[in-house]
Amino acid sequence: MTQGGEAMGRDESGRVIFVSYAIAGEEVVVEIVEQKKNYARARLVEVVTSSPSRVTPRCPHFTPSPFQGAGGGEGCGGCQWQHIAYDAQLKFKTDIVREQFARIGKIADAPVRDMIGMADPWYYRNNVQFQLDDEGHLCFQAFESHRLVKINECHIIEKPIDEMFRSLELGGSDFAGVTLRAGIATGQKLLILEGRDNEPPEISVDEPVSIVYQSPDGEAISLVGKDALHEQLHGRTFRVSPQSFFQVNMRMAEKLIELVEQYLAPRASDVLLDAFGGVGTFGLTLSSRVARVIEIEENPFAVDDARANAVELENVEFYRGKVEDVLPKLKPSFDKLRIDLVVVDPPRAGIAPPALDAMIAQAPRTIVYVSCDPATLARDARKLIDGGYRLVQVQPVDMFPQSYHIESVSRFERE
Repeated sequence: MTQGGEAMGRDESGRVIFVSYAIAGEEVVVEIVEQKKNYARARLVEVVTSSPSRVTPRCPHFTPSPFQGAGGGEGCGGCQWQHIAYDAQLKFKTDIVREQFARIGKIADAPVRDMIGMADPWYYRNNVQFQLDDEGHLCFQAFESHRLVKINECHIIEKPIDEMFRSLELGGSDFAGVTLRAGIATGQKLLILEGRDNEPPEISVDEPVSIVYQSPDGEAISLVGKDALHEQLHGRTFRVSPQSFFQVNMRMAEKLIELVEQYLAPRASDVLLDAFGGVGTFGLTLSSRVARVIEIEENPFAVDDARANAVELENVEFYRGKVEDVLPKLKPSFDKLRIDLVVVDPPRAGIAPPALDAMIAQAPRTIVYVSCDPATLARDARKLIDGGYRLVQVQPVDMFPQSYHIESVSRFERE
């Protein structure tokens, strides 16, 4: 199984073939759909020898052919691994992380622990984004396609999201997209309508939900209720604006915070840098354990949220901008800059080289790297190791069951 969710095999000539919806260990018949110089991609036609890990997908929108009868066509792309038993999903993801460290990071025998899974790997998403077809139906994109698939049910969204999904009627409305968010602990619901016009539409609502209209120029206009969602995580309440990122799986987000705190092992005198800090999920949660917290975040809406979330804290300061721009010339309010600990939670692209250079130059005692992409994590890990750090531990955490996406928390110690 590969980083992109496909199974990788070889044909009779030894050519590498990537096949969606196949499983490692199976013998399959495929049809080549894309030819490259060193490999090909193929469509699964028949499973000749089935893996013991193959199961019947729970959702009818999961790809129809060949395991859900006749009909063929493309299925919903929201999940890619519903046909794989959950214990096998965890093993495959763990193996992928190890393979990425070995192949991309050139780190043999990386200290990767077995992935932490969910007790119930269904109904976990508190945030879901739909596109609309010409009739105004809520749709997901088909896997590896721009085709829209009308959705009647979804088995990975939390109950409050499902309630919004089933009660929402858009009848012919011309929106670019619709996002549903819910505060699982607070019970708050937020509907975000992504518009094609700067003038917001007229809305009628008979459900306890806040509605925000997001215009093409990025302005968020509150139509009903609150202009942001509030959620509780690890004993703190966080405001999350429509344009801000927040973890989509609250049960496993708690595990992330526990791991970050455990790996950082903060001391009362420490200065903690929270890079890519977002609305303050890690830095604010750990603020009572350290002397000071410095947060760097590029998104202005997330910075505003973080300031609101830290209103009662006196040991936190915020810098807006890219980490690679801010960190090299950081001038904090206290006399001497001495960063002892760093937590980073970058986007899928990982950390830009200038940001990594600036981080290494600060020589923090411990760096904890929260990653949503093992390939860029392995690349950045190589640079940290070359810069004088030792990779102590990598703990994959399954934030996205039924999909190929992989979250992990890694601990680096200064040699």
